[in-house]
Amino acid sequence: MSPCEMLFLHQNMPGQFRYLAAAFAQSPQFSVSFLTRREGVDLPGIRTLRYPSPDETRETSDPLLAPVEKVLRFGRAVLDAGMNLKRSGYNPHLIVAHPGWGEALFLRDIWPKAKIITYGEYYYQPEGGDIGFDPLFPVNHLALARARMMNTHLMLAHAQADAIVSPTEWQKSRHPDFLQPRIATIFDGIDTVRVQPDRSARFTLPDGRSVGADDEIITYIGRNLEPHRGFHVVMKALPELLARRPGAQVVIVGGTDVSYSPNPPAPHQSWKDCLLAQHPLGAAADRVHFVGKLVYGDFLNLLRISAAHLYLTFPFVLSWSCLEAMAAGCLMIGSDTAPVREVIRHGENGLLFPFHDAGALVDTVCAALDDADSGARMRAAARETVVSKYDLRLCLTQQVQLIERVLRGDPTA
Repeated sequence: MSPCEMLFLHQNMPGQFRYLAAAFAQSPQFSVSFLTRREGVDLPGIRTLRYPSPDETRETSDPLLAPVEKVLRFGRAVLDAGMNLKRSGYNPHLIVAHPGWGEALFLRDIWPKAKIITYGEYYYQPEGGDIGFDPLFPVNHLALARARMMNTHLMLAHAQADAIVSPTEWQKSRHPDFLQPRIATIFDGIDTVRVQPDRSARFTLPDGRSVGADDEIITYIGRNLEPHRGFHVVMKALPELLARRPGAQVVIVGGTDVSYSPNPPAPHQSWKDCLLAQHPLGAAADRVHFVGKLVYGDFLNLLRISAAHLYLTFPFVLSWSCLEAMAAGCLMIGSDTAPVREVIRHGENGLLFPFHDAGALVDTVCAALDDADSGARMRAAARETVVSKYDLRLCLTQQVQLIERVLRGDPTA
C-alpha cells in the first residue's frame, strides 16, 4: 500500500509545523513534503518544494485594496507552483497550511479531493482585540475597514478547510461563530524536556560579564521591539524600575524591525530609537542590555537565570516565548490582557498588572523580587502549567489525533 501523501505549507518553513511535520516524516505510512518560499532550510525525511517569492514592493494606492493585493500575489504563486506539481503527478491526501499570507487561497482549486487543515492564528475583529486597544494608535473608519479586508484571505482559506487548529481558546474565540465548530484548540507544543529550569546556567552580557541566577536579572523578550508586545510600556517603566532596583541588570531581547505594530514616527527608524529618545535612561543606561536576537541555547540560559520576566502583549497572538519562559521556571510578570490571562493566573503561577500602567509594572516587579518564597512557588506553578497543558508530547498527540480524524472524515468527533 502506497504511503499517505502529506503536504505542509508555510512561507517561513517550518513555522508552527516543525514538530508535527517531523513526527509524520518518521512514519513509513506517510510521505511528507513541505511547500515554502524560504531558501536554505531542509528537514530530515521531508521533501522540500518551493514557490518563488512574489514582488512585495508593488502596492496599490488604495489602502483598502493593498492587503488583498499582497495576499493575492502569494496565493497566485502557490497556485502556479501547485498546478505544476499536480501536472507532475503529485496529489496530496492531506494539506496542513498556515493561511496568514495568502498561500492557502486556492488549495481547493488545485487539489479538490485533498483534506485540508488550516491554522487559525488570528482573526481581526473591530472590538476586543488589538484594534483600538492602545491610544498610541487611534482608530478611524478606514482602519476598521482595512482590518476587515485583512480577513479576506483568512476567511476564504478557512472556508475550504475540513478542520482548523487554533493554539489558544482566546485566539479561537476571535473567529466568526460559523467557523467555531470546525476549530480545535491545540497549542503548537513546548519541549519541556529541553526547556526546563537550571539555576546553574550562565549568560554573557554584551560587555563580557558572565551573570547567573544569583544576580538580579530582569528580562524582556520580543521577536521585535514594538508596542504590540508592550515595549513602549517597558521603556516608560525602566527609569523608575532601575532607580528602585539599583543592583538590577535588564536584558532586552529582540530585533528592531516591525512585526505587528505600525512603523514608528519619523524621523525614527525603529521603536527602540524612538522610545529611548522619549525615555532616556541617563546614568543607568549601562544596566540595560539590548542583545538583539539570540541563538536558542543562549535564549534558554537567559530565561533560566531571570529573576523576573516581563511579558506584555496587546490582546493578540500569544507568544511562544511566554510559555517557554514559564517552562524554564521564570517568575512571570504579565500584562492583564486576555491571551495572558489564559495561561497566567494572578498570584498562582505569575503576577498580572494593567497593560498601560508603567507604575504598576514597577510596583509588581519590585514586590515580586522582595518575596523570594512566593516567587519560588509561582515559578514552580508556572512550569507545571506548561507541563500539564502545553507540553510538546501532549500537543503532538492531540494534533495527530485530529489529523487521523480528518483523514477518516470525522474531524469534529
